[in-house]
Amino acid sequence: MLRAANLTLLVLYPIAWTAPLMRAGLLPIFGMDEISVLTGLASLWTTDIPLALLVTFLALFAPYLKTIGLALIHFRLLSHRALPALQLLGKLAMADVFLIALYVTLAKGIGVGRVETAWGLYLFTGCVIGSILIGLRTEQSRSGARD
Repeated sequence: MLRAANLTLLVLYPIAWTAPLMRAGLLPIFGMDEISVLTGLASLWTTDIPLALLVTFLALFAPYLKTIGLALIHFRLLSHRALPALQLLGKLAMADVFLIALYVTLAKGIGVGRVETAWGLYLFTGCVIGSILIGLRTEQSRSGARD
């Protein structure tokens, strides 16, 4: 069950990266632009390379590396001793969801434009939370096997 759920994340993460996280517009009379993880990163790469590097790691590499690491553990190709490092990667990925939520809150607080959350934010958050839960269950199943 854990294997299948974890492998599903390998498919869902790329979908979440391209899905609209939010719709933003300057004024209510103008159309809303959809912003995804990938379009946000593309914008960051043109304006702030250090922040783009950080967000790229948090949004793309951290969750995907954790998912691949958990798959390797599930298929007994990686030792369970790697779990603490993988859990740290999951926490870093959750920091990215917090960063997106902070941007939405700030944009709404300014009151100049309009920001609406979109289904991709929920999918991306669900993937990260699912990965954390899979990691915890993997850790629990390992400790239960030792007892």
